[in-house]
Amino acid sequence: MMQLYDDTCFECSKLITNKYSTSFSSGIKAFHEQFRNPIYAIYAFVRYADEIVDTFHDYDKATLISDFKTETFVAIKQKISLNPVLHSFQLVVNRYGIDHDLIDAFLISMEMDLYTQRYDEDGYKAYIYGSAEVVGLMCLRIFCQNDDQVYQSLLPKACSLGSAFQKINFLRDVKADHEERGRTYFPNIDFNNFTEQDKRNIELDIKKDFDDALEGIKALPAGAKLGVYIAYTYYTKLFDKISRTPAGVVLQQRIRIPDVQKITLYCKAVLRHKFNMI
Repeated sequence: MMQLYDDTCFECSKLITNKYSTSFSSGIKAFHEQFRNPIYAIYAFVRYADEIVDTFHDYDKATLISDFKTETFVAIKQKISLNPVLHSFQLVVNRYGIDHDLIDAFLISMEMDLYTQRYDEDGYKAYIYGSAEVVGLMCLRIFCQNDDQVYQSLLPKACSLGSAFQKINFLRDVKADHEERGRTYFPNIDFNNFTEQDKRNIELDIKKDFDDALEGIKALPAGAKLGVYIAYTYYTKLFDKISRTPAGVVLQQRIRIPDVQKITLYCKAVLRHKFNMI
């Protein structure tokens, strides 16, 4: 039965999501059931592509990401793959009509990580769009269930949320990116002389993205709103913690939110949703 294979592939994507991100896993559980498997499929797809460029140091990364890209579009065209991650992803792409340009932009951003170590303003914007904003747009297409009018109205807000998440990731991971991978994402920033004003300028940019994104979250379909809001609360709390941390400390350690605090944030978000306070 084909349904058994489909279900098994979605379970594989769910397992990958649970292994790699407790934060996103808990957020996905708050979605209406119809949205969960599609979002697991998207997360597993982007996670594996990211693993190629960030983790597989003893292998030919360029060939791996090129093959992954080819296999992705073959799976979408043929509507089947023996790779469980690609099979569940192609099911979602074909079912919800996800724009292939979004997928291409994402994979291009992964390839950029292989060759680009310092980003100018244009490269920075292109990377954030491809690595984060388009992922939010893939998810938005699922939440809107092929209602293009709703999708278009929420598109800018979804981009703002993805942008905020990614910029916070850059700040959180600046030590690993700068010291271990030799990458500098923020344009015109010298991390050998990272000042409090540099950090403050980045934070003001992130705050603007978050302010725009919250309006979009409020307008999401009911079955998606709580899950996205939970992810938003995790990241805003992480952002608050980074904002209170001196620039020199951000360069030396990865700032994180303890799991116990995440549980508290989750419960508060559920209560706010229950009483229509989002």
